[in-house]
Amino acid sequence: MFAGPVFTREVVTAPRRARLYVSRATYVFALLVLMSTAWQVLTGTTSISDIGDLARFGSMSFQLLVPLVLAVALFFAALSAAGAVANEKDRKTLDLLLLSRLSNVELVLGKLLASLLSVVALVVAAVPVFMIAALLGGVSFPQIGRVFAVVLSSAVAAGSLGTVLAFWREKTFQSLAMTLLALVFWLGLGEALAAGAFGDPIAGASAEAWATAVSPWRAALAATRPMAELAGAVEALPGLGDPVRAFLVVAAGLTVLVNGTAIALVRAWNPSREARTIPVDSDEPAPAPAGAGHHWQLTSRTEGAQAGAADRHRPKTRRVWDNPILWREVRTWAYGRKMVLVRLAYLVLFAASTVGLHRTLAGKHSPSPADVALAIVPLAVLSLVLVNVQAVTALTSERDARALDLLLVTDLTPPEFIVGKLAGALYNTKEMVLLPLVLCAYLVYQRAISVENLIYLAGGWLVMVAFVTMLGVHCGMNYANSRAAIAVSVGTVFFLLVGVATCMRIMVAFSGSFQFQLQPFLAFMVGGGVGLLVALGWRNASTAIWFAAFSCPFATFYAITSFLLGYTLAVFLVVAATYGFTTAAMLIPAIYEFDVATGRTTVEEG
Repeated sequence: MFAGPVFTREVVTAPRRARLYVSRATYVFALLVLMSTAWQVLTGTTSISDIGDLARFGSMSFQLLVPLVLAVALFFAALSAAGAVANEKDRKTLDLLLLSRLSNVELVLGKLLASLLSVVALVVAAVPVFMIAALLGGVSFPQIGRVFAVVLSSAVAAGSLGTVLAFWREKTFQSLAMTLLALVFWLGLGEALAAGAFGDPIAGASAEAWATAVSPWRAALAATRPMAELAGAVEALPGLGDPVRAFLVVAAGLTVLVNGTAIALVRAWNPSREARTIPVDSDEPAPAPAGAGHHWQLTSRTEGAQAGAADRHRPKTRRVWDNPILWREVRTWAYGRKMVLVRLAYLVLFAASTVGLHRTLAGKHSPSPADVALAIVPLAVLSLVLVNVQAVTALTSERDARALDLLLVTDLTPPEFIVGKLAGALYNTKEMVLLPLVLCAYLVYQRAISVENLIYLAGGWLVMVAFVTMLGVHCGMNYANSRAAIAVSVGTVFFLLVGVATCMRIMVAFSGSFQFQLQPFLAFMVGGGVGLLVALGWRNASTAIWFAAFSCPFATFYAITSFLLGYTLAVFLVVAATYGFTTAAMLIPAIYEFDVATGRTTVEEG
């Protein structure tokens, strides 16, 4: 085929995997459950009297599902593409591909299209669900066509970004983190344009029109509008016409540019310098092995050219801490020297969020909670995902480098290993943990929230950070396949956050009687409990894991309703108790039943 043997192999082998069919069926079933939940919420509070009510429900459910489908496509296309290339690098198989007769085009496009195959299958599987909304009325088939054109073009562009960044960077965490940051920059550029940060109008068109042409989020929302309404709300761009069509052109141009860069430079980037042997007389020290002894020897170049051979090779000694795992995570460049780029990119996003929050608080006498959340929540969500990615890759990188088996036969104790990985992950992502708290403190300074609510926010935030960190380590230990571990860990955090946002949107859009919506959301919460049980208890589902899996969705629903009703203390107590217990349910077996948790023995054998 045109993309080469890499893509051909994926096309041939993908239908043999059961997870392809399970993922599609689960995805479509979840969309149907969401639509049914919205219908039950609507009929439970409002009587359906005529066909116009059905048409309004069809339009509202269409606008509810489109952002969810776009978020899933963008997120998993980008991370699947980046993870596929990063996995090849971790297993040292990319070097073998580079030594083959594969051309750059076949290598880059083959990996891209192979990783996008499952994502495209999910998007196409969702089309019949949207046809149901069209049958109810309020939605036309051209609207559905425009929406899926935007979603597919966005997924291909996001996957291209993930591919090029993974080919460029050496470490898995760097690839995944920079891919997520690039996606946020892309979406943030559209919001900045819409807010008038670059002026209004721009080149003869409104800022909103340019934002729609640049941002996949705004393009998808614009595509849900009827053509007549869209033409009246957003003006055409000079030379590009309809902003939705302009976005398709922009996405296609971005895809060609990014893939062209990867095709041109893939063999210049790989193998990278980080993967090459470092000379004895180099200034750059070799990375310390995770299980090194208490005196690890480092050699460096002598200062003078006249120094003798003995002086040139005289070792320098660095004292290793009592916990060598933590020492390696903190004191060495365990995840590559380009981690600085990740931190700098995050600081830029933090600065943008700070400016946006300041303008929101200064521009309005009493800004709404939604306006404040728009400036803080995206940064907080990104932070949680990045912390989780760091935690899970801390384990998967050891396994792919064949170092985990060596560590398990040393005299390292389970507490040293687990605490070292947890503390190391938190240290390497300290900016992602602390800077959202700075924004919360700024809200108190501007008197937007009280000191009491700041305590609730800080406490709840630290509990969620501990939860996502432990979740990453837990999945890294329980899943032998690195791609599966990363997908389950990051996917759990993603669907948890998206599920919370979707529930809140359904509640606000269809009714204000939050106290009486437990029954319509029962199927949604039971499904969430089953999914969480599969993610957490794949190998060893303890009683605590069972309880945590099915209590978290119900507790989260209670926290959402309490938040919408203004009961902030209840939100804090429920979140702290539920997710704190879930964190402990993963942490205690990891320390006290380490062999069972890592799969070295089973419960029956133990």
